[in-house]
Amino acid sequence: MSRPQEPHRPFFHFGNPFRMISPKGSHLSPKLVALLNTFEETLAGRLRKLNPNDKDDVLSLSWMKLAMESLCGTHNDIKTLISEIDLPVSDWDEKWIDVYLDISVKLLDLCIAFSSEISRLNQGHLFLQCVLHNLDSTSSNQFIRAQSSLDGWRHHIGSKNPRVEKCSTILDKLVESLDLPKVKNSAKGKLLMRAMYGVKVLTVSVCSVFAAAFSGSAKKLLDLNVAETYLWAQAFNDFQGNVNGEIRNVFSSGRFMVLKELEAVDGTVKELYPKIQDGVGLAEGKAFHSSISDLESKAQKLSQGLDLLTKEVDGFFQILLTGRDALLSKLRSGGAVSDQMLAGNVGAQVVR
Repeated sequence: MSRPQEPHRPFFHFGNPFRMISPKGSHLSPKLVALLNTFEETLAGRLRKLNPNDKDDVLSLSWMKLAMESLCGTHNDIKTLISEIDLPVSDWDEKWIDVYLDISVKLLDLCIAFSSEISRLNQGHLFLQCVLHNLDSTSSNQFIRAQSSLDGWRHHIGSKNPRVEKCSTILDKLVESLDLPKVKNSAKGKLLMRAMYGVKVLTVSVCSVFAAAFSGSAKKLLDLNVAETYLWAQAFNDFQGNVNGEIRNVFSSGRFMVLKELEAVDGTVKELYPKIQDGVGLAEGKAFHSSISDLESKAQKLSQGLDLLTKEVDGFFQILLTGRDALLSKLRSGGAVSDQMLAGNVGAQVVR
């Protein structure tokens, strides 16, 4: 399935959420209003923290780790909110459950794609270790072997990951799910749907940034339109405008390796490659040894950053998986699982 070729496009327009959350017969109590405000203010704070002060921080591995931490925190916040408003699963509308299960399995698929790409990038570290080992050798073939390893690294890093290429289709389906299910005569249900909307907007936006970074294409970026009536709306619009804008600037400049630490390693590889080709004549030069030392430190920083990001993605994966399992367990114990839900869950078994 191919995506439209526009550089970017607006998606979801939402009307007046307060009209949905406070209709006749489902008035929010002061306690519920306070819980909702706390949730939305916390989400706004997370978004402000993600909005980088320095544009060079965008798509650094440390920023991506922070983004994944924000997703983990926000998804835990929604679990806490459900507990605080005392809305047991037995009171959930079947449509809410269907939407939750469908969204969660798509997010699990994205986590698997991101993890596979991080792992692939980390495998490239082996090539760099071989380069450094060969250049530290006294073998007469040290430069030939080092050059071969550099060629292997460049080919490996430049290859495409089929799983990442499929993220666009998943993200488009997630955008379609942003429409809130209709809720009748349940103030708590409407509060939950409103809070879930914020969770979904943050999640889709961050995942689209990851997909763009890992695929090397700005076409993976999504632009979501959020109504100003949300307490987190301005923070989200600022975050989305700055982050998406900087990523598009990077791609428009002709750079397709946008991860900062990966770009740093690639720059050093490009400097070192012609020196290795020239061979022994440069082996004793200070510039040559400086390039080797530079490659070693930058490769280590890249590897460490990828390891830390892996842990955060795995953590998000576990939050999603345990949430699904807990919901299905409660539904089964309450006899509220339909055949359709069970069929969907069977199809959602995850193999990593």
